[in-house]
Amino acid sequence: MISTTQERSPGSSGEFLAERFGMEFLRFTTAGSVDDGKSTLIGRLLHDSKAIYEDQLASVRNSRINRSSGPIDFSLLTDGLRAEREQGITIDVAYRYFATMRRKFIIADTPGHEQYTRNMATGASTADLAVILVDATKGILSQTRRHAFIASLLGIRNVLAAVNKMDLVDYRADVFLDVERDFLQLAEQLGIARVRCVPISALEGDNVVERSERTLWYQGPTLLEHLETVPLSAGDAHESLRLPVQMVIRPHAEFRGFAGRLASGMIRPGDHVLALPSGRRTRVRSIVSYDGDLPEAFAPMSVTLQLEDEIDLSRGDMLVSPENGPQVSRRFRAMVVWLHGSPLEVGRTYLVKHTTRQTKIRALEIRHRVNVNTLEQEQATQLHVNDIASVEFEAHVPLFFDPYARNRATGSFILIDATSNATVGAGMIEEAEPGAQRLEAPELPSLEIAGKRVSAQERYERHGHYPAVFLLENRPGIASRLERALFDQGFEVLHLNDEGSSPYALLDAIRAVHKIGAVAIYSGSALDTETKQRLASEAKPRLLDLSAENENVNDDELFRHALALADSLRFRKPQDHQGKVN
Repeated sequence: MISTTQERSPGSSGEFLAERFGMEFLRFTTAGSVDDGKSTLIGRLLHDSKAIYEDQLASVRNSRINRSSGPIDFSLLTDGLRAEREQGITIDVAYRYFATMRRKFIIADTPGHEQYTRNMATGASTADLAVILVDATKGILSQTRRHAFIASLLGIRNVLAAVNKMDLVDYRADVFLDVERDFLQLAEQLGIARVRCVPISALEGDNVVERSERTLWYQGPTLLEHLETVPLSAGDAHESLRLPVQMVIRPHAEFRGFAGRLASGMIRPGDHVLALPSGRRTRVRSIVSYDGDLPEAFAPMSVTLQLEDEIDLSRGDMLVSPENGPQVSRRFRAMVVWLHGSPLEVGRTYLVKHTTRQTKIRALEIRHRVNVNTLEQEQATQLHVNDIASVEFEAHVPLFFDPYARNRATGSFILIDATSNATVGAGMIEEAEPGAQRLEAPELPSLEIAGKRVSAQERYERHGHYPAVFLLENRPGIASRLERALFDQGFEVLHLNDEGSSPYALLDAIRAVHKIGAVAIYSGSALDTETKQRLASEAKPRLLDLSAENENVNDDELFRHALALADSLRFRKPQDHQGKVN
């Protein structure tokens, strides 16, 4: 699907293919409020740039659904789902490819409905440019502001505001200038530096590919001309080296390779690299690919590196530039777009997927929520679906990251609900909290630090809860169910039974569990009075004896009671008083 709007000079097919292969690639996304005409615009752009096959065009012409006033409903070229065509809306992200003689393009047509904001964020996450549609008859709406804000958060440096439906306002210049003024003011608030506003009619084709005679007062480029000529950034290949290790390849004893996708930077055999988290420094022996050894590799290539030294690396670790390493910290601040119906709760444990590393994480504090209509900062104790906020997090193990503004790949993450495995949030790291390291050389802890014992309070803070013992005598089924539920919620928990052991061995096991700050669940045979008294006499852990409730409470009620008791064990740091949420 290559545009034929421009004639190419005669030449061999090999020369033509080589020229096409080396052509620049622009990824852009469409965004804006519902019914602003995003799908119609993309359909018109593909049609007028000669990027539609005849059979596709015939299928749309023969469709029983046509909501336009003309012979072709251009939105049907991108709205592929049955529900989308029946309702006349975009639900999923539709990706389309086309090319002109100047540049190749990948389009992400994203939905405008508020409930599908997560799909918009997905489509825009890899874009170089955002086309944000504005209905000329309505002006800037709240969803327009939300999508523009998300585009700025995602680091999209170029924004094109397509003021659509100019045909409905008789192509009046004053209407366009009013919308342009409002959008430029919004872009200035959001820190978007490169903005172009274009008056268009997606339905009639004005200023989409061809310049319109009905807007002679507009002297700027058409939408396609701007897409073909907008400057592209140098890309991630010129940033510092970041290679998250995806897997270790060891087909035989003579080969050990570390495979992954270069998040940024360039690498050559002989270059020095720093391994994280060990801090070991080594050199690259070779760069291995399916087609053989490579003289160099750059982002976003997927490669396998062989190193000069034997270094312990595994999935989730990272190879970086020794001169300019990432920040290394468990605590950081990030802007979060909440994507799930269940709210984000401070103190609750989630899973975080950052580069190739997955670990547990807790939200320590919601610093502020952003009002997308006014862009003002508001206080909040929870985040609901489509909320955008600055949140302070603490991960279970250190992460290796850069601010999102500098590196998209190492500055982004997703949050996962540990129970349902649903993706609940997307985050863009702003900066580490005080105390973050930048590892540039192997360092050993000082004797003073190495000799300092780990305190119980430090363990509680790390785990996010206090230790305790649940007694569920002769109830192994409920105990196993409780262990799984608490584990999924981020508790360090261990299910114990007697298995013929003496009461003294059980007491020793419980003391050991307590020393590491974990929760023990005992489901063995009934303990005698003396053993229970010895357990109760211990200052800690907390003894939660639910055995007495066995006869009067059913399994579900007992399970819910145990979960409520476990919630009271959560470790909560003293925080500054937060005002009431509006």
